[in-house]
Amino acid sequence: MTQSQRRVLPETQDPDTGGFWEGARLGEIRVLECSSCGTLLHMPRAYCYRCGSWDNHWKAVAGTGRLHSWTVVEHQVHPDFPTPYTVVLVDLDAAPGARLVGYLDGAPELAVGQPMRARFENVDDDVTLPQWDPA
Repeated sequence: MTQSQRRVLPETQDPDTGGFWEGARLGEIRVLECSSCGTLLHMPRAYCYRCGSWDNHWKAVAGTGRLHSWTVVEHQVHPDFPTPYTVVLVDLDAAPGARLVGYLDGAPELAVGQPMRARFENVDDDVTLPQWDPA
């Protein structure tokens, strides 16, 4: 997307997801992990569904993954979002069960299982969006 396009931006100070966005500003992919039993808490939540602990921490993981799925958007629904663009869903290599969404310009050739790598798009002073490119 170009600088002139507007976006809906995440709430980076949310208590459940703020650590993810803080990591993105630092160029890291972070996942929430239970400090008591090591369970991946994705989607992020305040307590561990496995052991019941409320003690958790954000853990930086490799910014690599495999393409799980994608869709090419070809019908323009708003002038600030020119088509085509592709929405990708990526399985994180270092966090089984965690999937993150990303955006690619155009309609690139993609394949299920294709290696992907994170890149970080600085939108403004407070928001950096993790995106995914074919590796």
